[in-house]
Amino acid sequence: MLPCDMPATGWDCHVHVFDAAAPVRPGHYMPAHRSLDEIERLAAAQGVARLVLVQPSVYGTDNSVMLRALALGEGRHRAVAVVDPAIGERELDRLHAAGVRGVRFNLVSPAGHAGDPGADLRMLAPRLRERGWHVLWYLHADRLAQLPVWQAETGLTFVLDHLAGLHAGLADDAAAWAAAEALAGAGAWIKLSGWYRLGAVAPYAALLPPIRRVASMFGPRMVWGSDWPHTSFAPDRLPDYESTLFPVRAALGEAALVSILRDHAHSLYTDCLSPS
Repeated sequence: MLPCDMPATGWDCHVHVFDAAAPVRPGHYMPAHRSLDEIERLAAAQGVARLVLVQPSVYGTDNSVMLRALALGEGRHRAVAVVDPAIGERELDRLHAAGVRGVRFNLVSPAGHAGDPGADLRMLAPRLRERGWHVLWYLHADRLAQLPVWQAETGLTFVLDHLAGLHAGLADDAAAWAAAEALAGAGAWIKLSGWYRLGAVAPYAALLPPIRRVASMFGPRMVWGSDWPHTSFAPDRLPDYESTLFPVRAALGEAALVSILRDHAHSLYTDCLSPS
């Protein structure tokens, strides 16, 4: 495990790795082979040395591809897993030792969560609290209203994926904004990522007002993710890695971007600081 006083460096808090030989769930996409080494090289060019590997929906609860990548990282990286709500203590301990610090509920993808998310969250909550793990939610904005009650009930830190689904066409007075504000007020985090999933096209100028509004709510509880390798795109048409940083820089400025990449992410994903 890396020491808490390691030199400041940037974090990319949302990447995936894929092994073309690994079986996938049907009904979604067939991923191209994308290795840890490939994303480490891309990220390093932007001063990013630490990654959060997020379990892709196509692998379900089989986290083995992600775990192999964590091992190759030799403690540099963290991960968010997808687990069965009945997972045993020993397996959770194994995931924690490997670098997993949260679980993901994907309520969007065709191969995403198939059960009752509220019931499954309640089943997992005591074990997640014991380990200081957070819950990463990928959902559409119209489902945000479900989360404040679950956050209060479980006492867990919630992280909202891909700008919480607060897309470019969302009305200023939409109920989702009130739900996001309630979550932020109770300590939730938000991930600045997935721009092309939010009704915008590069350079994503339509998302600058939502990003600024989100920043006014969440303040230091914002992290950034590239969403590499951009599974919404053909393998030969991937967005430029640096382009995924542009909306944060344009909306909030360079100093804020540096804090988001370094200080904010460090406080959420390292063991020496409180996740909340």
